[in-house]
Amino acid sequence: MASEPSTCTAPCCAPAPVAPGRRAVLTRRVGLLVAATITYNVVEAGVALLAGTVASSSALVGFGLDSTIEVASAAAVAWQFAGGDPEARERTALRVIALSFFALAAYVTAESVRALLGKAEPEPSTVGIVLAAVSLLVMPFLSAAQRRAGRELGSRSAVADSKQTLLCTYLSGVLLLGLVLNATLGWSWADPAVALVIAAVAVREGITARRGEQCC
Repeated sequence: MASEPSTCTAPCCAPAPVAPGRRAVLTRRVGLLVAATITYNVVEAGVALLAGTVASSSALVGFGLDSTIEVASAAAVAWQFAGGDPEARERTALRVIALSFFALAAYVTAESVRALLGKAEPEPSTVGIVLAAVSLLVMPFLSAAQRRAGRELGSRSAVADSKQTLLCTYLSGVLLLGLVLNATLGWSWADPAVALVIAAVAVREGITARRGEQCC
């Protein structure tokens, strides 16, 4: 069923006109930020999946798969802005981003429940701790920069993808906390418990993206 047109009247839903020169600058900026996000997440996914396999850590493996979902989201925005008329592709890009949020929420929930039921006992992972800490520092800057450019440009998909990147920040924090508590206190239940909260946030953002009201 097609979604109803947004009736939002907030300023972010009706951005001020952007001069052609400024629009070109913002479009290039969004493209560069998306490329940086994709590159970082590809590396992040590889390291997390490898480290997670070695440590038998479902949290690390889940984090790596989350990175691949973020690549899909960023790729949707890259595809949108690669065309001559980005606005015409925005609805499709938003749909891909929404689906990526839902996929992330489903996986994180399944893995969290599995861990809480004692189906997986992760070993301490120094590589995972370092990776989570680096992501916790990098992702907020990428997210904030893309969100600012997307809002000024009036691109709901760019803003939506920036929220996907911001969600990775939350996941990085949860992962870091869980890995540290597991390594120091043996609390293997810590990260899946908090990750369920992140899954709930992902569902909310997915619904928002589906409605096309990301910037409001």
